[in-house]
Amino acid sequence: MSTEFLTVLENIEREKGITRRVLIESIEAALVSAAKKVLHDKDKDVEVKIDPETGKIKIFSEGKEIVSQEFGRIAAQTAKQVIFQKIREAERDVVFNEFHGKMDSITSGTVYRFEKGSLLVDLGKTEGILPKREMSPRDNYHQGDTIHAFILEVNKTAKGPQVILSRSHPGFVRSLFELEVPEVAEGTVEIKSVAREAGDRTKIAVWSKNDKVDCVGACVGIRGSRVKGVVKELQGEKIDIVRWSDSVEEYVRAALSPAEIVSVAILSEEDHKVEVVVADDQLSLAIGKNGQNVRLASKLSGWSIDIRSKKEMVKEKLEASMTPDGAASDPDVASSEGESLEAIDGIGPKTAAALRGAGFNTADDLRKASKEQLTAVKGVGQKTVEKIMAALGRGSEETSSAQSQKESEAGE
Repeated sequence: MSTEFLTVLENIEREKGITRRVLIESIEAALVSAAKKVLHDKDKDVEVKIDPETGKIKIFSEGKEIVSQEFGRIAAQTAKQVIFQKIREAERDVVFNEFHGKMDSITSGTVYRFEKGSLLVDLGKTEGILPKREMSPRDNYHQGDTIHAFILEVNKTAKGPQVILSRSHPGFVRSLFELEVPEVAEGTVEIKSVAREAGDRTKIAVWSKNDKVDCVGACVGIRGSRVKGVVKELQGEKIDIVRWSDSVEEYVRAALSPAEIVSVAILSEEDHKVEVVVADDQLSLAIGKNGQNVRLASKLSGWSIDIRSKKEMVKEKLEASMTPDGAASDPDVASSEGESLEAIDGIGPKTAAALRGAGFNTADDLRKASKEQLTAVKGVGQKTVEKIMAALGRGSEETSSAQSQKESEAGE
């Protein structure tokens, strides 16, 4: 009997993953319940001891040992039921602990039922639920399909552990990159932040602990092989991978990609607000469809972003600098035609500062200057000068002048 008993315990421990200690404690509790029922006294002090080495069972009532033959059919049945109950509870705890330890990671299963818009997924040892609110708009699964999802929550219920899954959570994208990119899994490349609008677009900010490892390149992979794996699992969702920086200006600039940014200025560090200036032709790209690009960039960086075009900024500066008689009070902002340096295509903040330092404060000053005079300004290159002159409508003028000079030289 003792040998058979120990064999059963070993089999349950091996097959169910329940330790012998838990089993013995459950059986002891069951036998105490059965003994009290046989003795018709629930208040009687009963103690059961099971030797884990030999499997021998001893039952004591008020210090005296009770011979096991005194247990009848009812006592044995009661003990059996309680034992099974305890084993089921212990088994559920094992499953709960297993999946609870897998939270914030990806698991896979098979879709086996649809219930009120949610998917019920067979995870092997337990059941997973993918609520409709946690699905991506691109998800379209059928019964029997294999599905990968993010373990969002694990709850204890009367029927056993309940695993709540998600395919719309930002953590799902983070976990997919951990699977696809070895450098992320190893910790060499760190995903600093993820901003997602499931089914449409995701932005992730990455940073490398090793200067020799390109964090963006590692996530993209050769010819986009790694990011393509993530996009495929997300069924075509767009992904922007940007480089994280501890500089707010650089980080916000990267977060707003693919738009090209002219300048970033911090308005309030306390309220985390920044003002971003973009070229007129980049405004719609920076804002994105229905404001999506700036919205995701704000979530990614943690800063509230106010985007302005260069034209808007120039207009505000001009209005602010106007005197009561309508004249511009600040020569750095105004021009003879109400046009500042920043409003000219090809002139950024640094170029504008260099030109003003050389005495070119207005667009009219630039129109009067020769190409050689502008090229001589420190910090202003020839290509920039050509772009400025083209924006001022002087490109054809310079070309004609050069052509005339060549013809004159040829005639001589």
